[in-house]
Amino acid sequence: MDCNGCEFRSELYYDAEYQIWVRVEEDGLLAVGMTDISQTIAGKILHVRVRRPGTLRPAGKPVATIESGKWAGPVPNLFDCSIAAANTEVLEHPDLLNRRPYEAWIAKVAPAHSVEQALSVLFTGEVAWDGYRARCARDDIRCKRLDA
Repeated sequence: MDCNGCEFRSELYYDAEYQIWVRVEEDGLLAVGMTDISQTIAGKILHVRVRRPGTLRPAGKPVATIESGKWAGPVPNLFDCSIAAANTEVLEHPDLLNRRPYEAWIAKVAPAHSVEQALSVLFTGEVAWDGYRARCARDDIRCKRLDA
């Protein structure tokens, strides 16, 4: 599904501003990445820095920092967790976030409590789709990707 060219995946979980997505991995970790909306707003991603594995991150403290040609800022974190891994491919080739935002996860985290509790603060399915479309419309976001 898409809205104004912004790809949406209903199986993922999203924050309220549709900046990040979260996916449950088979091992119980949560992969965190940028949405198509987010990568479009940021422009070409130049640098990604992920906190060191094992680092505890309370809700509200970022798991990573993204830098583009026109923006630098945090990758938001909405639940208590610890960093399990950074995506070394994204660290070496940050523009993967622009080219493949839903395949190019940034970090994998272990929720401090339970996966269910972590996901309870996020949106998924039809509710997320409604919010995603509303964000695209409100801010007139028209997504584009970098060429491969």
